[in-house]
Order: sequence, then C-alpha cells, then structure tokens
Amino acid sequence: MEQFIQPFIEGTEEVFRGLCGQEVKSGRPYFVSKDEFETIWDISGLIGLSGEAHGAVAISLKEETAFKLTKILTGKDYAQVDHEVTDMLGEIVNIIVGNVKNVFEKKHRIKISMPSIIKGKSHSIVWPSEKARIICIPFSIFETQEFCLSIAMEQSK
Repeated sequence: MEQFIQPFIEGTEEVFRGLCGQEVKSGRPYFVSKDEFETIWDISGLIGLSGEAHGAVAISLKEETAFKLTKILTGKDYAQVDHEVTDMLGEIVNIIVGNVKNVFEKKHRIKISMPSIIKGKSHSIVWPSEKARIICIPFSIFETQEFCLSIAMEQSK
C-alpha cells in the first residue's frame, strides 16, 4: 500500500514547495468508506481517473487556507471563493495528479480528467467507483492549518 500512497505524498509536497513556496507535512493516511465520507472542508478540487485504473483524487481545504494559497500566487487578498481561488485549487490538484500519473504510467496507462471544483461548507463528493475505498492523507500547512488529499482508485477489469 505504501508504494501506492507515497507518490501522492511526494507529489503533494513537491507542488506545495515548488508552486507555493510552502512546506507541508503529511499525517497518517487512513481509509474511509463511501458511506462514512463526509467532508468538513469548504472547497475541493476533484480529478477523475480512467484507463487501466479508474477512480478520482480530491484535495479539500478550508476557505482560509485556499485564500492564503491564492494570495501567495497572486499577491491579492481574498474574502470569498472566486474564479482565482478555484483556478488555484484546480491547478494544484491537476499538477499533483499529473505528476503521480507519470509515476504510475510505468505500470498502468491512466487518463485524467479536467479538474472540477466543489465548494460550500460540508459539501459532499460523489466518488465514481462503487468498490474502491477512499484513502485520506491529511497534511498540515501554515503551522496550524490542514488539508486532505483523498484517493479512490482501483484497477480496471
């Protein structure tokens, strides 16, 4: 399982370090069933996976964290989720999944969708795979804030 999760952890750390100039620290990954999955986050960026493996990857965070990250990239303050905030989150999840796709392509041909953004307090994500369990990888950023990278992926038949 670690060889599956590690590219997502490393990819997330690289994107935040390179794109945002921020160090992030991963916590202990854990499984969540689709029935148990309920987000505590304000905004999520979601990318679908298809091909020899299918499923989805989502990055979820609180508005405050999204605003801080967008300010780092644009130099402007934000008080509401607008197109620049959603663009920032879409770009981050796209780069993370794109980098991980390159790692997995040695074994599996995978296609990724365009990012979709889901916003709203306590929003829910409808995961595309009926059987795949969801792996949540918590990350800490800005000393006191958190976000989560969630993965639901299984090999296609």
